[in-house]
Amino acid sequence: MLILIYMPGFFKSPGGPELNADRKILSKIDMWIGTLRESVGDEIDIAIDLNFNFKTEGYIKVGHMLEQYDLMWLEIDSYNPDALRHIRDSVSTPITSCENLYGLRQYRTYFEKHAMDIASIDVIWNGFLESKKIADMADLYEMNICPHNYNGHLSTFISMQLCSLVPNLRLAEIDVDDVPWRDELFTYAPIIRDGCLELPNRPGWGTELNESALEKYKWQK
Repeated sequence: MLILIYMPGFFKSPGGPELNADRKILSKIDMWIGTLRESVGDEIDIAIDLNFNFKTEGYIKVGHMLEQYDLMWLEIDSYNPDALRHIRDSVSTPITSCENLYGLRQYRTYFEKHAMDIASIDVIWNGFLESKKIADMADLYEMNICPHNYNGHLSTFISMQLCSLVPNLRLAEIDVDDVPWRDELFTYAPIIRDGCLELPNRPGWGTELNESALEKYKWQK
């Protein structure tokens, strides 16, 4: 499957403070996703992450326009659970959200309102134990989860350990677009076969930071 992040600069549009989804933007998103769907066919799932780039009206417009491409999900960031529930009720594509929330208390209102279909949890930001609590509450509300994981291999191993403990995993996110020397920063890299990550039986999380590599590639001011 493919997860695409919508970046306004890619479409040569400043967006503006109103965050409108005008005809020009909608046309370019349609062309972008339409070309991708035509290229990969119907066997590969596509998800698009819209972040905070629109207001409620814009998310609904984009959601309606993209329904023709049978997306796996539409990812939306919102600090208003009522607005998010309105978006979810207005489009047929499943909604993923909440990767920017911190702590079970912030997630709670979203769960109570069934504001999304999949709860995204940043395990590194929330911590492992708190993330497990969030995943457990999502399960109580018959909701799946997906770890928000765009960091290095240590983050991946920690996030996958959470995935192995919960009954409501929808998908495990991993970022493959990175510097070519990323593997050198860790003692072990993830092993992925047929779309599944193999959990290690090594102590701890399964990998450690490589201090010598960190020194080698440290940022030069």
